[in-house]
Amino acid sequence: MKKAKEGWKELEDGGRIIVAGNSVLYKTGDWRTNRPVWDESKCTQCMICWLTCPDSSIPAKDKKRIETDFDHCKGCGICAEVCPVKCIKMKPETDFQ
Repeated sequence: MKKAKEGWKELEDGGRIIVAGNSVLYKTGDWRTNRPVWDESKCTQCMICWLTCPDSSIPAKDKKRIETDFDHCKGCGICAEVCPVKCIKMKPETDFQ
C-alpha cells in the first residue's frame, strides 16, 4: 500500500532542514513565471551568469556554460541582468507551455 504524502502539520517545527543537501531532491522551478532564454551563439563564456545564479541552475561542462537547469531555476533574472553581452533574455513561462 502506498503511503500518503505528509501535510504541513507533519513538517518539522520552524521549517528546519534536518538532512543537509536535500534541495536537489525537489524540483523548485515549478513556480517560475519567467524563463531565461540563452542564445549560445552570442555567449562569450565569461561565466558571470554561472557565478551569480543563486540557485546553481546554470551547469557547466569543460569550463563552459551549458543549458539552464529548469527543474531548479526560479526565473529571478539575475543571469540576464549580469550578462555583459546580453545573450540571456527573460521570457514569460507561458510562452513555453
